[in-house]
Amino acid sequence: MNITLPKRTDNQPPIVLSGKQQITVVGANGSGKTRFMNQMMLELGGKAFFISALKALFPIKDRAELSCGTITSCYEAVLTRAMFVKPAAETEFEMLLFMLMSDEVADMFDYRLAVLQNEGNSLPGIPATKIDQVVRLWKEVFPKNDVEHSRGSIKFSNRFAEGPFNPMRLSNGEKAVFYYIGASLYAPPGSVIFVESPTMFLHRTITQSLWSAIEGQRPDCTFVYLTHDIEFPTSRTDNMTIWVRGCDIAANAWDYELIRPHERLSEQLIIDLSGSRKPVLFVEGDDSHSLDYKLYSLIFPEYTVKPMGSCNKVIETVRSFNDIQSFHHLDSYGIVDRDRRREAEIQYLHNKKIYVPDVAEIENLLMLEEVIKAVARQRGRNDADVFRKVKTNVIREFNKELKQQALQHTRHYVKRTIEVVVDRRFQNITALEDHLEGLVDDIRPRTVYDQLCRKFNEYVQHDDYRSILRVYNQKSMCGDSNVAQLCGFDNKDAYVREVFNILKRNNANADAIRKAIKACFDMTPPGEKPKKKK
Repeated sequence: MNITLPKRTDNQPPIVLSGKQQITVVGANGSGKTRFMNQMMLELGGKAFFISALKALFPIKDRAELSCGTITSCYEAVLTRAMFVKPAAETEFEMLLFMLMSDEVADMFDYRLAVLQNEGNSLPGIPATKIDQVVRLWKEVFPKNDVEHSRGSIKFSNRFAEGPFNPMRLSNGEKAVFYYIGASLYAPPGSVIFVESPTMFLHRTITQSLWSAIEGQRPDCTFVYLTHDIEFPTSRTDNMTIWVRGCDIAANAWDYELIRPHERLSEQLIIDLSGSRKPVLFVEGDDSHSLDYKLYSLIFPEYTVKPMGSCNKVIETVRSFNDIQSFHHLDSYGIVDRDRRREAEIQYLHNKKIYVPDVAEIENLLMLEEVIKAVARQRGRNDADVFRKVKTNVIREFNKELKQQALQHTRHYVKRTIEVVVDRRFQNITALEDHLEGLVDDIRPRTVYDQLCRKFNEYVQHDDYRSILRVYNQKSMCGDSNVAQLCGFDNKDAYVREVFNILKRNNANADAIRKAIKACFDMTPPGEKPKKKK
């Protein structure tokens, strides 16, 4: 969906955002960001749907009418056609509860009719209702609580309560989570869901996982968040942040810009990250196009993930950030691609809190056996059969390129060795010349190449798929392996998107993917010193 942003004060054409599922609007108090959001909703008309925890939990009698869909408008529509809805609800939270029960009764009537029309044949399956979906996600956020919905009512219980209790006795945070999950289900298909203050009443530890789960259950919608929380935009995986700096009310125009990834460790970056309570994980790439940021944000939700561009920038930033830890009190770590690094270099980086995956490059993480099988299961395919065919294709392609791959590894080894050797101190130019003349004999590139060829051949002969992923640098592997088509997709981009979608749903397949990828890193828990590898 294309979303045209409001008029600009500099008379430049309004910015058009295309294909973004997450948009975050930030700005100081009085900058006009609420007006900015209202203007977006006005221009979208019936495609906009607004949810707010404040409106959900407290009666707001004098709030201006919005020109978009809300739980209130949905509730008023239900009142005109259903008899089992309470007409005296004062808050949107109450309205949502009654709508969910109304839909539950309607679903039971539909099921009864389907059974009667089935004429004694096998009973039709019972699809999940809206309240089933809300309860499932709500219990994932609050696993020690339980929900009962029967005989036209909803009751909650937890280990501290004597028995089931009314939903109005929930805490504001519990109500907000229930409301956000349920309200998003009532947004029309393909709509733009505007969320006012998405972190209100919520603890920071659940904010990222909650909104990822909600986005996962409504992949057809675009989410626009209005927030004061500078940390919230970094929690989204495919987010575009709009910084509203001012508003010309008379001209109905705004001074705003899109926030781009930081290119260096600036004072602003330190200030922004200092507001975070989570450890920081610096990664390669940017927050718009790179796979690193999108994937690692979903794999490591316990970290604030910040993309820094190049591999060297990640290493430099982790070092710099840890050098000033007394200023910000945050643990910081980094992840860089393996890039044919030898074990000694990987150990050196590990000691500096910079971690290297046990695969050649980030794309190979998506080719792990457990990841492929999880996607295949999600698509209703035979996971073992799909992986067997992918494995055969990858080993065949690696065998074709075996000598070239060995050559590239040898070249990297020679390059890194020469860099170290030439950096030595020499007393005069003659000593340097003498040393360079003997480099070939010292490095012995052909010996290294022959050893690599033998080792790679062993991988092929023994069908050692995992070792091949560790040494096979080939970005076209995902396409050449035919994994996308075997899982039922048109192309590799659709396969990658499905991995992200599964991770957002936080189901059993998401757990399998996250566990498999985390196992590729010898990550040290925050606050502990890295352990030396044996």
